[in-house]
Amino acid sequence: MLAEIEAKFSTLRAKLEGRVARGPDLEGHAAVLLALTDEPDPEVILTLRSQHLSTHSGEVSFPGGRWEPGDRSLKYTALRETEEEIGLPPEEVRILGPLWPRSTRWNVRVTPWLGVVSADVELYPNPGELDAIFRVPLSFFLEDPRIRTDRITIDEHAIYLPAYQFQDYEIWGFTAGILTEFLVKILDADITHRKDVPLRALN
Repeated sequence: MLAEIEAKFSTLRAKLEGRVARGPDLEGHAAVLLALTDEPDPEVILTLRSQHLSTHSGEVSFPGGRWEPGDRSLKYTALRETEEEIGLPPEEVRILGPLWPRSTRWNVRVTPWLGVVSADVELYPNPGELDAIFRVPLSFFLEDPRIRTDRITIDEHAIYLPAYQFQDYEIWGFTAGILTEFLVKILDADITHRKDVPLRALN
């Protein structure tokens, strides 16, 4: 599956790189890492944010965070934050390139970066930020076993996002949005609006 992902991504890389924000001041921007393990059924590396954090506590997310002065680029931001959160050294990540930037409801512009890591890479959650690190096979999301569909409104536009339950973890919201866009645009996944699951309006 990784070969298929890399082949499709190579046709999009130049256009996507052109969408990445650059400049000495990237205040209001953030970057995350969508890391896939190098194996036949790649796994997505996800984190569970600590319950004591002031924002997004107890939510599933990708490793990453806000741009900080001194960061050379948003790719650097993604790798720096990933190492701080899960102990993954930048040299252990083969970055393929950026994915589609997305804006949160709080007007933070987030650029996801697609990367590949060894299947046996050892990861350690930063106890000050995370309660857990876990992995989900891509095949799980491709089957679209959603438990509901969430409707959110951004810039007066309704957006519908699937929500998933994997073991003890609920994957929803912004994280599910990045995953869904990746699966649909890179792997041609059939993840569309469904009426056979509950609909939840978030705002």
